[in-house]
Amino acid sequence: MALVLAFGVVLLISVSLSGVAARTVLSTALLFLLAGALIGQGGLGLVHIAPHDPLVTALADIALFTVLFTDGQRANVRALREGWRLSGRALGLGMPLTMVGIAVPAHFLVGLDWPTALLLGAILSPTDPVFAAAIVGRDDVPLRLRRLLNVESGLNDGLALPFVLIFLATATHAESHLGTVAIELVLGLVLGIAIPALVALAWRLRILTAEPRLQALGPLAIAVMLYAACHLTHANPYLAAFAAGSTLATLDKVAAEHFEPLGDLLSEITKFAALLVFGALITPDRLSHLSIGGWVLAVVAIVLVRPAAMALSLLRTPLAGRERAAAAWFGPKGFASVVYGLLALQSGIPDAELVFDLVAVTIALSIVLHSSTDVPVAKVLSFEPPDNLPTGRQETDRRTG
Repeated sequence: MALVLAFGVVLLISVSLSGVAARTVLSTALLFLLAGALIGQGGLGLVHIAPHDPLVTALADIALFTVLFTDGQRANVRALREGWRLSGRALGLGMPLTMVGIAVPAHFLVGLDWPTALLLGAILSPTDPVFAAAIVGRDDVPLRLRRLLNVESGLNDGLALPFVLIFLATATHAESHLGTVAIELVLGLVLGIAIPALVALAWRLRILTAEPRLQALGPLAIAVMLYAACHLTHANPYLAAFAAGSTLATLDKVAAEHFEPLGDLLSEITKFAALLVFGALITPDRLSHLSIGGWVLAVVAIVLVRPAAMALSLLRTPLAGRERAAAAWFGPKGFASVVYGLLALQSGIPDAELVFDLVAVTIALSIVLHSSTDVPVAKVLSFEPPDNLPTGRQETDRRTG
C-alpha cells in the first residue's frame, strides 16, 4: 500500500504541476523516477522491490505495450509509407550503429567480453521518445520529424529483441534458436494485423454499433485481447502492439480518434507506474559498485553514440539541420531496455548483475537528460508552447471575476 499511496501522491503533484512542466525543464517523468528512488531501499525504505520481482517485469511489459499500441495509431499505413525513407534509414543504419557503438566502449571501458558487450548494445539500442513530449506530441512540430521518432521507436523495440536473444544465447554458450525468434516476430506481426483488421471489418456490419460513450473501449478491448494472445502464443508483443495500432488507424480512423484521449491517459498512467517502480531499484548501493568506466559508458551511450549514429544515418535526407539534431538527441532508452535488461539479469550469465546495473544507470541518466530538455530543444527549434495552458493567475482572475 505504501507504493500505491506514493503513486497517488506523485500523480496528484504531477497533474497539478503539468502546466508548469510544459513550459520549463520540470519533467513529470523525472518526478516519478525521483519519487521511486526516495521511497525505495536507497531512500526512506518504505517499499522493498528487487529486480527479480514479477511486479517490475509486469509493469515494464504492460507500459511498453500500451505506449506502442497508442503510438501505432498515430502511424497509419499512409504515414508509414510517406515516412519510410527516413524511418528505414534510422532503423536499418542508425540502430546497428548504436549497437556496435555501445558494444565497443563496453568491452574496453568496462571489460565485458564481446558477446556480453554486444548484448548490452542490443539492450540499449531501442529508443523511446515518450519523454520528449514537447517534440513528439506537438502538432506544430514538423510532421516528418514526429513520424520519424514515432515510427523508429515503435518498430525498434520489437526488432531489437532477436539481437538480444541471439547475444544472450551466445553469452551463455547456448543455442540461439534463430528459427524460433523469427517465428515469434512474424507471429507478432500477423496477430498485430489480423486481430484489429477482423474487428474493424466486423464493425462495418450494421448490427454492430457502439454507443458513443463506449466507443473508446473498443480499441481497448482489442489491445487486451492482443496482449493475452501474444503471451499465450509467445508472439512478439511489442511488434504486435505497434502493428495493431497502425492497422486500426488505417482501417477505422473514427475508432482510433475516439480511443486517442483514453489511450494517451493509459499510456501516461502505466508509464509513470513503471518509472516509480524502476526508480525504487536505483539504490546507492547498486550505483556504488559501478566503476568509472561504467559511468563513462552510460554518458557516452547517450551523448555520443546515439547522436552520432542518427546523424550518420540521416545524412543526405530532406530533414533540416536542426530537425536532424533533434532526432539525433531524442530517443532515450526506455521500457524495452528495462524489459531486456531484466531478461539478461534472470539469464544467469556471468556478468548479469553488471549488465543490469549499466542498463539501469543509462536509462536513469537518459530520463534525466531527455525528459528535462524537451522544452528547451523545442524553443531552440522555434516551436513555442501552446497558449492555452492554464496558469495560476488566469485561474485566479476567473474565480474573482
